[in-house]
Amino acid sequence: MQNIKAIFNKSYSKYIWIVIILIVWEAVAKLTPVSPLVFPSLELIGAALLNSILTGDILFQMLFSLGLIFVGLIIGVVLSFVMSSLSVISPVFESFVDTCISIFDPLPGIALLPLIILWIGTGTKAILFIIVHSVLWPMILNMTAGFKSIPTIYKKIGQNYEFSSAKIIFKIYIPASLPYLIAGLKIGWARAWRATISAEMIFGASGGIGGIGWYIFNRRVFMDTPGIFAGLVMIVFAGILVEDFFFVKIEEKTVKKWGLS
Repeated sequence: MQNIKAIFNKSYSKYIWIVIILIVWEAVAKLTPVSPLVFPSLELIGAALLNSILTGDILFQMLFSLGLIFVGLIIGVVLSFVMSSLSVISPVFESFVDTCISIFDPLPGIALLPLIILWIGTGTKAILFIIVHSVLWPMILNMTAGFKSIPTIYKKIGQNYEFSSAKIIFKIYIPASLPYLIAGLKIGWARAWRATISAEMIFGASGGIGGIGWYIFNRRVFMDTPGIFAGLVMIVFAGILVEDFFFVKIEEKTVKKWGLS
């Protein structure tokens, strides 16, 4: 029993669960009378994925979506940092940011589509707008929560050293609230994916080739269920890759190393 607990407490336990889920999936697909059109086997999904990789369709569209998400995240991070920093410095701006969060955070980006189409159109800029909207508010919430969780004595120490407001933010607030910032970035990454897929399914092949959302939408139109799951597999793979080789590494080099976790 202790060995089993030790195995599932390891960082690779998620891969064990993925293997278990895949075994159950294949058993249901092979041993039950469910239609492959509704519940395709791993063999059919793998064939569809391999075919899309060989033709290059899914790779180019995946890279296109990742590019949009990357740009949207950078814009969201910069805006959230500026707004969170100003809210720490100025009580008036803090009230303004809190009001913006109360108004815009509950609004899904898709609900703003009629206005976005009217103001921006249906191209790449519209998708970026939805991504930034989806990323910005949870990141501000996490950043401001991190800044507010810092003991006042830290700020007084910075003032004793005659740090400017900008230096206090960069030297004290950001390092001390890094767990909150990374958590906000994780939430922003996940919400950016949802926003991108939804927008691409509605706006179509923006940028000439479209993204992974457009790939999945096309497969749905032609009732290519294995192709739909192939697109979903690529999204899951990208999520796991970023989680295990980006966020985990950042946490190991900063949060865990500095004893903040």
